[in-house]
Amino acid sequence: MDEEIVTLRQMIKSSVKIVVFTGAGISTESGIPDFRGPNGIWKTNTPIDFSDFVASEDIRRESWRRKFSGGDKMATAKPNAGHIAINHLVRLGKVTHIITQNIDGLHHKSGVPEEQIIELHGNANYATCLDCGHRYELEDIKRSFLTDEKIPYCDLCEGIIKQATISFGQAMPVKEMQRAEAATLACDMFIAIGSSLVVYPAAGFPPMAKQNGATLVILNNEATDLDPVADLVIHKQIGPTLSAAVD
Repeated sequence: MDEEIVTLRQMIKSSVKIVVFTGAGISTESGIPDFRGPNGIWKTNTPIDFSDFVASEDIRRESWRRKFSGGDKMATAKPNAGHIAINHLVRLGKVTHIITQNIDGLHHKSGVPEEQIIELHGNANYATCLDCGHRYELEDIKRSFLTDEKIPYCDLCEGIIKQATISFGQAMPVKEMQRAEAATLACDMFIAIGSSLVVYPAAGFPPMAKQNGATLVILNNEATDLDPVADLVIHKQIGPTLSAAVD
């Protein structure tokens, strides 16, 4: 077995409270394109700023058009070997929390209990009212929108309904950030997986864990700015690497 994988197995075995931090790289193996890569979503669609979404019905309509045009890869995607391996560590009691930048819900689909998943950027598989927080299922909104492109408003308070993700210009969710910080400070091992580690404040959690005495592992296809401070860096395909490390 590869020496790096052997080392990772040993680190996992000797750890008690592991936090896993995941970025888009873990989900590309499920067929979901990343956002910033050469073929990323943002290369073809300029992201809509939150303030523009709130201020303009036309921009809200465009946002829903984008959501419902073509197939929804996130809705149909399935967890891959990386997600399954992480869920295995959760079931073993090794991983206390998963902090994720992803909005695809694949950690949920892999079987990880909801209370152990911290979604920093929200979830693209449902919508919420920006005022009262009531949840709406996308299929219901899609059915109505595709009929006449009528913009959805909340049945309870008439507030604006938005996909339950954090957009550009939108404040990070306070509760989730607090939970992520608490989990990071409580762990003895922090594994950053499939993240470029350039998006702050989320990218601040790996160095926070390291500075608090935790072992830091970075598993990513490409180098990151935090590689020099990590205890172990693996530049390999995520699914096969994690599968080999936890079986």
